[in-house]
Amino acid sequence: MAMIINTNVSALNAQRNLSVTNEKMGKTLEKLSSGLRINRAADDAAGLAISEKMRAQTRGMQQGQRNAQDGVSMLQTAEGALNETHNILQRVRELAVQAGNTTLSTSDRQALGEEMVALRSEIDNITTRTRFNGQTLLNGSLAVTVNAGATDLDTDTYVNGGATTSVTSIDVGNAEGGATYTVADATGGDLSLTYTSGALTQTETVTLTAMGANAEQTVSFSNLGVSFVLTHDANAGSHTAANIAAALDGDVIVTTASSNASFRVGSEVGDDITLAFSDMRSSALGTGGSEIDTLIADNDAVSTTAKADTLLQSVDAAIAQVSTFRAKLGARQNQMETAISSVGVSIENLSASESRICDADVAQLSAEMVSRQIMQQAGVSVLSQANTAPQSVLSLIQGR
Repeated sequence: MAMIINTNVSALNAQRNLSVTNEKMGKTLEKLSSGLRINRAADDAAGLAISEKMRAQTRGMQQGQRNAQDGVSMLQTAEGALNETHNILQRVRELAVQAGNTTLSTSDRQALGEEMVALRSEIDNITTRTRFNGQTLLNGSLAVTVNAGATDLDTDTYVNGGATTSVTSIDVGNAEGGATYTVADATGGDLSLTYTSGALTQTETVTLTAMGANAEQTVSFSNLGVSFVLTHDANAGSHTAANIAAALDGDVIVTTASSNASFRVGSEVGDDITLAFSDMRSSALGTGGSEIDTLIADNDAVSTTAKADTLLQSVDAAIAQVSTFRAKLGARQNQMETAISSVGVSIENLSASESRICDADVAQLSAEMVSRQIMQQAGVSVLSQANTAPQSVLSLIQGR
């Protein structure tokens, strides 16, 4: 073997291996100090892409969970206010029952009317004061209604045999705002409702029933949030389900552009829970044409027993309206609490999956660090020996 001093190959080899060891030692220390197995894309390119997608989903779900918690607070605010509205209506009903008694004098009835006026005013005050983050909840601003000018279903009637079946009311409280729903005869007495938004088309089909004199049926498309009431007049002519469906074929229901309250409880588009906040003002409570604000315009609201009877019926309808809306609030609250729990489970499992990809195994890295330290110390020692090896040439030179 030749003895040379210009190029110390052994030292170069030892230096190269020591540099590799130092680089691996640096990466091991980096992973231990950060607690992450992947600190840059070069550590695991595929793992980084997968983990970032999981992290986006996890953080979206965490925000959705917070959204749902805020939504629960919003619903509780509205429901708490309606509890007092219920109390007021119960008191108004009590006064209306009292006014049905002929033992009362004119001044007594006016006194009852004064209290009723104050209570009616407080119902409206409650709707004005009930806000969440600046949004008024009970004045109908978060409700979807029928656009009467563009909807033709409410004007359609089926006349046969001297009898008439007509649409008497439409409820779009849980429908999309600014949307058009098309009614179609699905044959055989079935009726379908279709809603199209962009590339998404939803269709729901229900079965109608035949109708006779004074009959009434509610046609409910629950998945689309639309329902309407069909009413047969007092005449005896019978209308089959197929004939009614054919008469309604092609009609449309157009909703106002107002938007429902929407709570995004997940990480993706469409992970929403929606609710239309009904109008709870006195002008919207009561029987059609005999709302509370109309019947209790002044202290003559119960000046006669006939007025008291009319008011009693309207208050009963108002109590039913408030009860129905409170039930919707409670149902949505339970739905959101369930969503919070289910999203929490998903967050836990996704976080565990991301952890297995990204997080460092400290036990494994500690063992690697010890190995790298030994290799590093050995490399330094070998490099030192390799650097002194050319000195043996001096003995040949000195020996001449």
